[in-house]
Amino acid sequence: MGHDIRYSPRTAIKSQALIDFVAEWTEVQLPTPDVTHEYWTMYFDGSVMAPDLGVGVVLISPDESRLRYAILLHFSASNNAVEYEALINRLRIAIELDATRLYVCGDSELVVDQVMKESSCKSPLMTAYYQEVHKLEDKFQGIKLHHVPQRDNDAADFLAKLAAQRDPSPSEVFINDIHEPSICILKGLT
Repeated sequence: MGHDIRYSPRTAIKSQALIDFVAEWTEVQLPTPDVTHEYWTMYFDGSVMAPDLGVGVVLISPDESRLRYAILLHFSASNNAVEYEALINRLRIAIELDATRLYVCGDSELVVDQVMKESSCKSPLMTAYYQEVHKLEDKFQGIKLHHVPQRDNDAADFLAKLAAQRDPSPSEVFINDIHEPSICILKGLT
């Protein structure tokens, strides 16, 4: 009964090539992670109504809650400085509220362009404001500024005018008084 049967194992090279081919050409079907960035949205505007100045800001949380601010400025400033004051003071509030990502919308093309580095600051005063905004930007994981037409910034515009006119405000509006500019103003800076 001498059958001449021999056992010879198959080499792993052929089977490994098949495994490598399948792994390379098959998409892995892992569940995609739920990514939420929790962006806050902020609209800001300033208003100069001689002799008074006002700032309006609307902060919208990721869950769509709206916080409305009317800020009375008790110092003299140009329209562009008032716009910067609106931006700076509400960035500080957003930081206090633990907002880490922020979409910022304003109708001041100059301020948005300067902050986004699309135009340069021509005066030392605007440079000082820009530098203050830049310091605050570092406190966020993500911040994007967008210029919006004035018609798309009506809620912040309403609040800015309300503050500048010193009119009584609705109960859901937070009122702040600011007595000094957000930046150190040196004599002769304009």
